Amino acid sequence: MKKNNIEDIYQLSPMQQGMLFHTLYAPDSGVYCQQFSCTFTGVLDVEAFDAAWQQVVARHAVLRTAFIWERKDVPLQLVYRQVKLPLLIHSWQGLSPDEQQQQLQAFLSSDADHGFQLSLAPLMRLNLIQMSADVYQFVWSYHHILLDGWSLPLVFKEVLGYYSALCEGQELQLPSSRSYREYIAWLQKQKLAEAEQFWRQTLKGVTSPTPLVVDTQQKSSLLSSDSEQIQQLSQTATAALVSFARQHQLTLNTLVQAAWAILLSRYSGETDVVFGVTVSGRSPTIVGVESIVGLLINTLPMRVSVSDEDTVLFILKQIHSSLFEISQYEYTPLVQIQAWSDVPRGLPLFESIVVFENYPVDAALQQHSQKLHISDVRAIERNNYPLTLIVQPGEQLSLRLIFDHQRFQSATIARMAEHFQTLLEGMIANPHRQPLNIPLLNATEQHQILVKWNQTEADYPKQLCLHTLFEQQVQKTPLSVAVVFEEQQLTYSELNTLANQLAHHLSSLGVGPEVLVGVCVERSISMVVGLLGILKAGGAYVPLDPTYPSTRLAFMLSDSQVSVLLTQEKLLEKLPVHQARVVVLDRDWQAAQHSQSNCISGVTANNLAYVIYTSGSTGNPKGVAIEHHSPVTLVQWAKSVFSPQQCAGVLASTSICFDLSVFELFVPLSCGGMTILAQNALHLPSLALCEQVTLINTVPSAIAELERIKGIPASVQTVNLAGEALQNQLVQKIYKLNTIQQVFNLYGPSEDTTYSTFAEVEKGATQPPSIGRPLANTQIYILDTFLQPVPVGVAGELHIGGDGLARGYLRRPELTAEKFIPNPFALSKPDSRLYKTGDLARYSIDGNIEYLGRIDH
Repeated sequence: MKKNNIEDIYQLSPMQQGMLFHTLYAPDSGVYCQQFSCTFTGVLDVEAFDAAWQQVVARHAVLRTAFIWERKDVPLQLVYRQVKLPLLIHSWQGLSPDEQQQQLQAFLSSDADHGFQLSLAPLMRLNLIQMSADVYQFVWSYHHILLDGWSLPLVFKEVLGYYSALCEGQELQLPSSRSYREYIAWLQKQKLAEAEQFWRQTLKGVTSPTPLVVDTQQKSSLLSSDSEQIQQLSQTATAALVSFARQHQLTLNTLVQAAWAILLSRYSGETDVVFGVTVSGRSPTIVGVESIVGLLINTLPMRVSVSDEDTVLFILKQIHSSLFEISQYEYTPLVQIQAWSDVPRGLPLFESIVVFENYPVDAALQQHSQKLHISDVRAIERNNYPLTLIVQPGEQLSLRLIFDHQRFQSATIARMAEHFQTLLEGMIANPHRQPLNIPLLNATEQHQILVKWNQTEADYPKQLCLHTLFEQQVQKTPLSVAVVFEEQQLTYSELNTLANQLAHHLSSLGVGPEVLVGVCVERSISMVVGLLGILKAGGAYVPLDPTYPSTRLAFMLSDSQVSVLLTQEKLLEKLPVHQARVVVLDRDWQAAQHSQSNCISGVTANNLAYVIYTSGSTGNPKGVAIEHHSPVTLVQWAKSVFSPQQCAGVLASTSICFDLSVFELFVPLSCGGMTILAQNALHLPSLALCEQVTLINTVPSAIAELERIKGIPASVQTVNLAGEALQNQLVQKIYKLNTIQQVFNLYGPSEDTTYSTFAEVEKGATQPPSIGRPLANTQIYILDTFLQPVPVGVAGELHIGGDGLARGYLRRPELTAEKFIPNPFALSKPDSRLYKTGDLARYSIDGNIEYLGRIDH
């Protein structure tokens, strides 16, 4: 354009500068390209409609504005005296209604992605699409750098006014409007010193944006890829919100922001949240500010404390007060606020914004259209934030969630919209409750998480003890090999005989139900005999690793107060001082002629089977007390998952001081398999019977080393991995050994009898392995700090319930009460408990569980 066509030059508002920057950063993304569309029904005078637009463009300087920035210290906006706004006409009358809708969606998407060259005015496009003789689809596209939402009805009402006058051969006289330049001049007069003090104090201590947690946290490209989810509240629900707001002298906007704050808090697990709010920027100190057409809005941070001590009503009053304070400094540039905060440069203050549009565009337009019926009014907005909530009031409150679909899945946002609505309705129903106790999940989702995904009840012999399962197997396969170690082996009958003799000897020493017996022996067949002998006598074994430091062994002996201690002669000198009666397995009891029959001890399924001590990594080791019914349900689950052929040769390489050993020893001994003892998993290649191992049950690091040294024999069909995070790359490496048929990822603390969840990792899978679903007779709940179930995709603490749960911690009632809590979801079993694992996890959409690590990390 010629220089003599330039009417004015002035600086940009801070909001305009931000939009300019983001547009230049991704010029082909369509960011901040807005679309306004509607349907005209009636006789449309196209020439008059075109002329009306030209008159409105001539009336408002901002519609004739372009932007320059190259070779300038600061970017400037140029207002031209005259610009021509083209109106493009299309005719789709020959297409079917379905074809028209398909083409319209393609057109809107293409037009939105087209973008604008900011140095060329006008930064608007008009498209008129004729669908039939009296139906037109109108699409007005413009760059947000020109106009805010408040300006839309101002502009369009003037267009309709000029159009009506032109159709009637009249001339419309409108009062002069205030210029956008006046707003820029007012902005430049504002003092930022007082605003700086306010914002520094407001954001003190905020060092990072509130995480959205359900996003991928990364984009595959710089291009914007916005999608949207629209939801409407019912008229009844909307009326209830309006009534509540009036009753408490609040605004709907306040309710919306409070619900968003609570949603962010419940999703992120943080009680101090920050999100963006859009303010009108139309200060009453500017004369005629309501009539200014341009970009006056500003986006500012809203910080909300969602404390467990406050009520919903308190949060609402807090936000209402904050909104008033913010309004005093709403002119402050967001980039400046960011610089004043403690958030490191390069990180945003917030990643979600809330926009409350209190200007009903469609109703206002309909009032100003006499000859045309206007319907299907829709405004499509794009910005650079990952997530935007736009709320539009009316008879039915409308919720629009605009999201970057490279970071969010549509199903995730749909659930979020449901949760937001549930929170809104729950807030007004429970204004005096704590915000973190307001329901988040609807009834269907709650039933799915709490009930459907935990329908794991399965029959198992609840009245039997762990050793009884072995005794039943002895009757079935007495001559089969039960256990092997180096050159030694015992059949089921031989193992049972030795264990019975030991049991009777221990019984003569007073061992019976609830009596603890220590086992401090090296890995050997005698170790297995010792464990079975203790169980058959009715006692509970307490494993003690002879390689442990003397101080740790002394603590465990003192804490457990075992009355009898099984050991070997070579280990006697290494044992710390203790009060237990010692039985030397390789010397004392075998000389006595004890009965070879099964011992009748009177032990029941509710008596202790063993006490395994934790590692003590989070303090003193804790003795986890497990009753017989717990490993029995584990064994029964294993029988339902693994065939007798898979358990024909199970590698038992884990120390009996770790609960993985319970699976390795008692599962094969309860289903006719052979337990093949090894000092550790890495000894597998050197075992005499290595080619008879069919199942390996170990930790990922051990199997990785075995794979590296090519030490996994061809006989192995199944690999169970637990105790460490499992990488898919390792699983796929294992599957390259064509003999491996199944790899399972298992999870579970000692407090829940070895395993709580399991998942078969598929060959060829590309996703990180989940820890799967709960075992039979096990329930898994992922809860927030208030023991409320978290939504799919949201992290929470893993809680475990079911028949595998430990009795508690030996002689540590205070820790038991802290970690084993009443189960709020077991209505049919009011006395059942949950174990707080201290582990972070989240549900995927299919109900599988993704393990995220320890909470304290």
